Amino acid sequence: MTTISYSPAFDSATAEALLAGAMSDPFSVLGPHKNGRRWSVTALIPSALSVEVLDGKTGKVEAELHRLDGRGLFSGFVRKPVATGAYRLRARNDSSVWEQDDAYRFGPVLGEMDEYLIAEGAHLRLWEKLGAHPLEHDGVKGVSFAVWAPSASRVSVVGEFNLWDGRRNVMRARGTTGIWEIFIPGLGEGSLYKYEIRDASGNILPLKADPVGFGAEHPPATASVVRDLNGYEWRDDAWMAERADRNRHDRPISIYEVHLGSWKRKVEDGNRPLSYLEFAKELVDYVVDMGFTHIELMPVSEHPFDGSWGYQPIGLFAPTIRYGTPDEFREFVNACHVAGIGVLLDWVPGHFPTDVHGLGQFDGSALYEHADPKEGFHQDWNTLIYNYGRREVQNYLCANALYWLREFHIDGLRVDAVASMLYRDYSRKEGEWVPNEHGGRENLEAIAFLKRTNELVYDADVGIIMAAEESTSFPGVSQPTDRGGLGFGFKWNMGWMNDTLQYIARDPIHRSHHHHEMTFGLTYAFSENFILPISHDEVVHGKGSMISKMPGDGFDKFAGLKAYYGFMWGHPGKKLLFMGQEFAQGSEWSHDRSLDWHLLDHEWHRGVQAWVRALNKFYAETPSLFETDCIASGFFWLEVDQSDLSVYAWVRQGDEGKDPVIVVCNMTPTPRDGYRLGVPNSGQWDVVLNCNAEEFGGSGHGSETYSSEPVVWSNQDNSVSMHLPGNTTLFLKRKG
Repeated sequence: MTTISYSPAFDSATAEALLAGAMSDPFSVLGPHKNGRRWSVTALIPSALSVEVLDGKTGKVEAELHRLDGRGLFSGFVRKPVATGAYRLRARNDSSVWEQDDAYRFGPVLGEMDEYLIAEGAHLRLWEKLGAHPLEHDGVKGVSFAVWAPSASRVSVVGEFNLWDGRRNVMRARGTTGIWEIFIPGLGEGSLYKYEIRDASGNILPLKADPVGFGAEHPPATASVVRDLNGYEWRDDAWMAERADRNRHDRPISIYEVHLGSWKRKVEDGNRPLSYLEFAKELVDYVVDMGFTHIELMPVSEHPFDGSWGYQPIGLFAPTIRYGTPDEFREFVNACHVAGIGVLLDWVPGHFPTDVHGLGQFDGSALYEHADPKEGFHQDWNTLIYNYGRREVQNYLCANALYWLREFHIDGLRVDAVASMLYRDYSRKEGEWVPNEHGGRENLEAIAFLKRTNELVYDADVGIIMAAEESTSFPGVSQPTDRGGLGFGFKWNMGWMNDTLQYIARDPIHRSHHHHEMTFGLTYAFSENFILPISHDEVVHGKGSMISKMPGDGFDKFAGLKAYYGFMWGHPGKKLLFMGQEFAQGSEWSHDRSLDWHLLDHEWHRGVQAWVRALNKFYAETPSLFETDCIASGFFWLEVDQSDLSVYAWVRQGDEGKDPVIVVCNMTPTPRDGYRLGVPNSGQWDVVLNCNAEEFGGSGHGSETYSSEPVVWSNQDNSVSMHLPGNTTLFLKRKG
């Protein structure tokens, strides 16, 4: 048996722990240490047969370290100026010679204030400290790594640079905070890495991606990738200065929801999706042409499974590499802003997947999730639920929201599945959920988290849009927190969406029996600041496309869809359409293929597209359609009960002095000649927008000017007799 002569710095038990990867504090042994009156350097390089210490100033060999036991552990004495200076190591084996800086000679990067704020759950720029950061430390370029894993007995950074060997770069534990950190010299942009974690019982867990990683490999590979967030030069100052005005409740907001992977594909190049840089040109130009004010992207946070559409994210801080790098994503956002388009992101703090490289059981304990599956597991989606009551987890999510706004100039977040966060019994049977501390069903911790997130976001920038996908009648979703609300700026109107889609799917002959499915939304239209969403969820899982929902054949289907869109644009509330709906995409949406752009060769599809373009233009130019979206005084019915005709008519009016707009919808194919309509002012009334116009693929009937008569009708002193084509929405304004 080989006799081992250890340095005075440690004994054989310590050496065995180092070699087994079981030592939680390698900085106490490895690197430079004072031993009595002498200084030693100890290194663990398992692939080396010999190691020399080089003087950092002269480059000369200072000492050859003793090979202690043949398993890669080396130690020896050096002079103090070398041990306390920028020495390097030169290693040899049978096939190569290489030099490296010793990671264990560098001090901590994180400061005491960082430790304190992280422990308190109050570090609002958490991403600047955790994760992987290329930087220069003590004059040497490398990457600083930091990760939260309080129950771990050892955490290592592993990658190609150290042969994925968890013994080589064991991290330094920072007191009782649960933070582990290390600076690894020589690494930089593009380096692959994961964390190898030894749990409290000594078990090695599956390798973990970085919870605060800024980049990732292309799926199905799962390593994190070092990305440098510094150095990008934004050119959107004009947009940033005015976006608070553009995002107000009394401004026109028309949102185009996009799944980047399937908006358009390059068939000639392996049917690949576009890149962020290609979107910066093609998507931006299209959205500008169509008149939408904002793009909403389905989740771009890194996710392992394409079929989740991004709603099962693992890399909350990493723009998906599927379409390019973080800076290329910034270039897309910048291009949107230069063109006057806002960018919203779908944000998913409601759940996360169970993939072994993700957050689940991250350090061997229920760290980000609840230990009890009654609190911490979504049965519908087979995903885990964040423990919102743990301050570090809440801080992690709040900081992530701020990260997207600050680092990528995102203009707002649409928060996914808010209802699933608000209620402990969401989609659970009796006995499958744990009541709150008062015995109720509300998730008090999630409610507190949502309020805090909204407060932090709006404190950071009042011009941000925070929108909730919330499908229940939870009170005050879009009311400020100081008035008892959740603090969102807007709420998706899921009730309006469900009711109206149910109505338009009915055969017109039956619609008279369901007339108030189209009007019921007005009973609560001003209780929240609403967005009217016809999202991706309405054209998947067997629901068919929007055009396929329409009853009838051919012309009637397209006319019905245009009439519905007219109803939507005339209705109080901001607008949202999912991609493809604007040109009557024929087939149900699929995430793994392009939209059917070839349909625009057909005049009826072009007509729908032209109608949506015209609606957006008229909407943006007509204050009465947006200034009072969230105020009841901006709306009144002219005809609400004409169920026998399936006709609806109302007035939209803006701030004082603005011309009112009348909206009239005939939701059957039957034209109504001599239809009498009350008008709020005498004079001539022009049909300024008509979905039945020839330019929109219609018959051309209905685009006329009508002179009012002093005939009382619909509680108005004046009225007009008009021609109302079938399946048509008309917008009228008073001439002059």
